[in-house]
Amino acid sequence: MRNQQRWVYHRGEGLRTFGVEEELLLVHPETGLPQPLAGTVTEIAAWHADAGPGTEGPEPAKPELYSEQLEIGTAPCTTTAQLADQLRSARLAAAAAAGEAGVAVAALATAPVDFGPLLTPDDRYRRIHDRYAHLVDEEFACACHVHVHLSSPEEGVGVLDRIRPWLAPLLALSANSPYCMGVDTGYASWRHQLWQRWPMSGPSELYGDVDGYERTTRAMLASDVLIDDHMVYFDARLSRRYPTVEIRVGDVCLDLEDTVLLAVLSRALVETAAREWRRGRLPDPVSTVVLRLAAWRASRYGLGGELLDPRSWRPLPAGEVLHALLDHVRPALEDAGDRERAEAGVARLLARGTGADLQRAAHAGDPSLASVIVEAVRRTTPA
Repeated sequence: MRNQQRWVYHRGEGLRTFGVEEELLLVHPETGLPQPLAGTVTEIAAWHADAGPGTEGPEPAKPELYSEQLEIGTAPCTTTAQLADQLRSARLAAAAAAGEAGVAVAALATAPVDFGPLLTPDDRYRRIHDRYAHLVDEEFACACHVHVHLSSPEEGVGVLDRIRPWLAPLLALSANSPYCMGVDTGYASWRHQLWQRWPMSGPSELYGDVDGYERTTRAMLASDVLIDDHMVYFDARLSRRYPTVEIRVGDVCLDLEDTVLLAVLSRALVETAAREWRRGRLPDPVSTVVLRLAAWRASRYGLGGELLDPRSWRPLPAGEVLHALLDHVRPALEDAGDRERAEAGVARLLARGTGADLQRAAHAGDPSLASVIVEAVRRTTPA
């Protein structure tokens, strides 16, 4: 990875840097049908990146599991303004490369229309398909992953143990997959339901320390269910490539500003958890069973119903839970200069709805789902 050398352990001086990876869908600009042209698009994107002047921008687009999707990402960013600028540049660059290939990019977490996805020709992806069979055939989904810097693996495990209760609200605010393969699923995030079928996904148990984390991952690998350690697909994990916590629970967001909000709240959650770990505050011992129930509610309703409140584990209106999240991370938001942006982002989402709500609004009155994809293409690439 071109920016890999810039991911170094955070030493507690200044703000934690953070970055985002987004998976995008390649579609025909008129019909909305997914197009298996990721190889062509990524070659075009790489050529433009090599021809460009610098190394300080976002990552060029690269292939993903299926040839109808690609991944974009930022370099490590210190400020939220930097992150937003890099995400904007990354989306615009991907859209430009896709346009040269005759397709468009759409930030949709599942494919609204029915089609047969084509596996990317890659040895590792073929091994995954051989191992998991039809599970892979139906696993066409696009996520958003947020990386937040750590000072040490010990801090990272302390963070993982303490952010568990708050990951379901992040899923709810990012929900952007109500339609899948021609069907209205009734869910705000059907991607999450697809992802839960993987045997190594979902919330994790408390680890306690690095040894506990490593014991868990070693046991998973020893089972021979996973083909490698990159398949530890928990909602949050320690990255194997970078010294970061990787928060993986979110759908790719239709609106770039929603992605920024997801990243801002993720960084604030990590910083808050790290402070609690340093103070010796014990994590909530809530079971993974309850965490799965919380995630189900977030996946089913997004922000349009009730979520489980991490303070009581009882249902509350989604807006109250998001405001509880803001209260929980407020000191970290203030220290990063992100409080006003986070509060405005939450207010915007509660008033306008999630990406799932925007998709359903685009579909209203139109029997086809093409209008959903056309609207998604428009919203994906900001002016």
